[in-house]
Amino acid sequence: MWFPSPRGRSSSPIADVDAVDEYLEQPLTERTGIGLCLSGGGFRAALFHLGALRRLNELGILARLSTITSVSGGSIIAAHLASRVTWPVSRQVGEWERQVAAPFRAFASHNLRSGPILRRLWPWNWARSSTGAEALAKAYEERLTDLPLSRLPERPMFILCAADMAFGVNWVFQRTRMGDYQAGYVATPSHDWPLARAVAASSAFPPVFNPLPVDIPAAKLIGGKFPSGTKRDAIVRGLRLTDGGVYDNLGLEPVWKDHAVVLVSDAGAVFNPEPDRNVLWRIRRYGGIVRSQAHALRKRWLISSFLAGVIHGAYWGIRSAAASYDQDDSAGYSKRVATEVIARIRTDMDAFSAPEAAVLENHGYVLAAAAVKKHVPELIPEKPPPRDIPHPTWLDEGRVREALRDSAERRLLGRW
Repeated sequence: MWFPSPRGRSSSPIADVDAVDEYLEQPLTERTGIGLCLSGGGFRAALFHLGALRRLNELGILARLSTITSVSGGSIIAAHLASRVTWPVSRQVGEWERQVAAPFRAFASHNLRSGPILRRLWPWNWARSSTGAEALAKAYEERLTDLPLSRLPERPMFILCAADMAFGVNWVFQRTRMGDYQAGYVATPSHDWPLARAVAASSAFPPVFNPLPVDIPAAKLIGGKFPSGTKRDAIVRGLRLTDGGVYDNLGLEPVWKDHAVVLVSDAGAVFNPEPDRNVLWRIRRYGGIVRSQAHALRKRWLISSFLAGVIHGAYWGIRSAAASYDQDDSAGYSKRVATEVIARIRTDMDAFSAPEAAVLENHGYVLAAAAVKKHVPELIPEKPPPRDIPHPTWLDEGRVREALRDSAERRLLGRW
């Protein structure tokens, strides 16, 4: 197979056209729209993204987005956003706080994962493989959103991502369709899922939650690459969806090839060094290394593509500081606090305290502001509103270290 230049499509007669379409992004001149990717990472990621969305809204960028893709914790805040605001969203700070920020902080202050986990332990649920995920979907429907997929906004296009365990690819939920390129797609209006169920599929992180069954007849999924026949029908009958972060924790898959600008907000889990313990620890560690490698590879590819001019956009990650983008920018938290404290906050869906929520929202707000200013300044209006950090009383780093000293700790039954 011939591999064309990453900077564009070659007219070489020996080029494999199918390979070009599958593996290469469109030329910059042919791409359109602004895509925002919201990573996975439980409530930690959702609250971090909440801050980033706040600044993007103040700058008028949120209203200009053509697509919002999301994974796991990113899908939680995406569903909240889609359900809470009228598009285009108001840029008034007070309106944002009332409609979006305050209700979401209240939502994230409740333990959402322990109830579904405990239900799995009841003897009459032992034989039910989807108990935890189904209970999670119900919790989302009661506390987060009661919209069906078909009532998602037309613009921006919301794309919630899960991982198809049968074919090992990215499964998408959109307003008009759901499915993946291997299994095929079904039109949403003819098989309308609750948005809450899509969020549950996207955030059912293993092994805490079992995967969610799709339960769509094989004949209704059309256009997939996998050959039709008895084998495909059997695979589709057993098709289940798990956390989107298992496949692509950055949510890049739907937008990287064809969007003119790609913005990525990343609050995914950080791989921390640990001493050797025992066989069980090593088994868990093997999986952790694989996940860390996949995430690092996508991140390095993305940033190298930015640097090479292959893709245009900006990335901000939870371990960064404003000074990473501009050494004279002292807003927000230092690199040490970001690395030693904030990036170690658990990626869970138990109750997050007011200090945890405030710090994460502040951090996402400052980093989005710095990254956009540095890498995509053309998106910023001529007279941008000054930064108005959401929780200025939580900028003192000594106070932050004290309040968040146990935030990395995972508890069996979570926090309530």
